[in-house]
This record gives sequence, structure tokens and C-alpha cells, in this order.
Amino acid sequence: MTDTTAPLPQLILLPGLLNDAALWRDQISGLADVARCWVPDLTPYATIRDMARSVLEKAEPTFALAGFSMGGYVAQEIARIAPQRIERLALLDTSMRVDTAERAAQRRALNKAAAKGGTFLGIGQAIMKSYVDASRLDDADLTGRIVDMTQRLGREVFLRQNSLEREDGEAALRALRVPLVIIVGENDQITPAAGHRAMAAAIGCSHLLVIPETGHMTPMEAPGPVNGALRHWLQRPAGKR
Repeated sequence: MTDTTAPLPQLILLPGLLNDAALWRDQISGLADVARCWVPDLTPYATIRDMARSVLEKAEPTFALAGFSMGGYVAQEIARIAPQRIERLALLDTSMRVDTAERAAQRRALNKAAAKGGTFLGIGQAIMKSYVDASRLDDADLTGRIVDMTQRLGREVFLRQNSLEREDGEAALRALRVPLVIIVGENDQITPAAGHRAMAAAIGCSHLLVIPETGHMTPMEAPGPVNGALRHWLQRPAGKR
């Protein structure tokens, strides 16, 4: 019999680069009956560790934690600093590895271009095809929400977050003994599905969801499958992977 008097768990939803609570709009509303969602503001901080510490300062003693893209690295840092506070962990469209030399060069080039001045376009239409599935490029509501969010946060946040040094998180993830789930879009070009399969195998995560016809922005592109996976994850027995 379910204890209806027990408080709902706190679910901390960590946004990615140039993302805010708008990224998680459909999870905040869709999971309100099973969790109390909180989206921390990661934009003021210049290191992954500072982001993680800011979350831990404001979070409840224990919590469920979901990290998207850059937020996945923040989740891994929280697992390094305070693993005992994490009741369960979800990683979405992210990685546990340091940037490759190619990816680091891409980041430097993007920062150089973004620092030139003029109008900051955020994740504009020109590069939207690398963020969402090809089948969604004509979805004006979806792409408009993404453009608006990234323009709202602006150039300074982009330069700060795109310069973050990312650490390898395998050891911290392997050490956790809590329910895990990994979620990725089948056609994610930023953090490909193959990397998520390798991550799941490396850390012993048997719950991996690859969402068809979906790109990098799974919480916004595929809220139904994402919410279904997170709901199942929230209801799995504590203390077991």
C-alpha cells in the first residue's frame, strides 16, 4: 500500500549550456504528481565545481538528480563531492569524458566567433540542425523556444559556459549505488547515442533509453518519452542500480 502522506522527493533538474528552466518546462508540469522539481540557475558560475557547490548549498539533504548535457557534468561533480546525498541519478544527452582535441578546438572557434560582437543569435536557425532532429526543423514552436531561451541568456553566459573544463566522471558514476537511467536522442549530434551506450556499459547502468527521431534536446523534443522514463526511474526501489 502506498503511503500517501510521505512527501514527494525533490527532483533537481540541471540545465545544459545556454539553458534555463524553459528546457525542463514539460518535466516540471508532467512530473508534478511524483516529484517537487527545482531547476537551479547555473549561469553565474565559471567552473563545474562552483556550479555543483551552489546546487548543494541550496538543495535538500537528499534528492533525485537529473542532468542534461552540461548539467550532466555538474551532476557528476556532485557525485564526486557528495555522493551520499544523491538518491537517484538520471543523465540525459551528455558525456562522462573530457573533451576530445577536436571538440576543444570547436569550442575555441565558437567562443572566438561569439566574442566578435554584434547581435548574439544564441542557438540560431543556422546551427539548429545539429541540436534537433531533422524531422523537427520545421516545428516553429520548438525551434522558437530554443532560440528564445539561448538568446535570453546571451553572449556572456555562452562564453563562460562554453569555456568550462570538463572532467572524466566514470569513477564517480561507477561508485554510486542508486537507481540510474541514461536517456539520449537517437540522432543526437552533440553527444551521440553511441557514447551513451558506452557510458551505460562502463558504469553498469542497465536502464538506457534511446529515443527514435530525436536529436540533442530530448526534454523539449520528446517530453512524453523523457517523462515516462523519469517517472519509472523515480518509482524504482531506492538503493539499487
